[in-house]
Amino acid sequence: MSVAALRTWTPAIPRPSPLPGFGITFGFTLTYLSLIVLLPLAALVWRASGLGLDGIWRVATTPRVLAALETSFFISAFAAAVNALFGTVVAWVLTRYRFPGRKIIDAAVDLPFALPTAVAGIALAALYAPNGWIGSLFAPYGIKIAFTPLGIFIALVFIGLPFVVRTVQPVLLDLDREVEEASATLGASRRQTVFRLVLPTLLPALLTGITLAFARAVGEYGSVIFIAGNMPFKSEIAPLLIVAKLEEYDYAGASAIATVMLAISFVALLCINLLQALGRRRLGNA
Repeated sequence: MSVAALRTWTPAIPRPSPLPGFGITFGFTLTYLSLIVLLPLAALVWRASGLGLDGIWRVATTPRVLAALETSFFISAFAAAVNALFGTVVAWVLTRYRFPGRKIIDAAVDLPFALPTAVAGIALAALYAPNGWIGSLFAPYGIKIAFTPLGIFIALVFIGLPFVVRTVQPVLLDLDREVEEASATLGASRRQTVFRLVLPTLLPALLTGITLAFARAVGEYGSVIFIAGNMPFKSEIAPLLIVAKLEEYDYAGASAIATVMLAISFVALLCINLLQALGRRRLGNA
């Protein structure tokens, strides 16, 4: 930089925030996050580290643990995908149409949030059991819903639906109908409007809803144990196996399974967040 430029150069002064106190609030945020989230997770990993990497690997690769992890993660992912489809449809109906009872249906979406998980599990088991209202309709055809992986899937869809609906709904409310009408005026078909206009706008919020539904489903316990049947190698979920280890006073084994679940969940959520960032970038470029 030349001498003349140095004389005319002035350092950039950051614009003061209208809401002062960044240092205090930032420190409080880090402290609160550390105490509530990071410290318990660090304690979990530290407890499992007593087994060493070989010990954790040995616990995680036992046939029963592998079967439970497969059941938990694959059914959770499938339930989140189904909720992505039908949750978007529910959000679309609630935001785009006016009909009698709309507010009641809108409030019913939040029932899985407010309902105790054990109550939800008992209710689902009663409905889908072979002698239940819904299960009895399928029993004559040899289709068993409760106490099978299908029952786990239904329970995870039940608890995950509100996450998708409540993340997609505000975006649909902000999406002006005039944009859709303009698309139709310009000659776009309904399919083109949905796939080229509506879905790209919804994609970041939809991925957020899928992430929340998947994360909730992976760790769900109360609503699943009553309808799952809890049979090893068939309908046993990983959280139930962790509880079983704790009841056997095998704290290291329980911590090892929980650590493996934590690692898999972290990788899955990281991939989804990368997809979210990519979707926002493409939406911004558009």
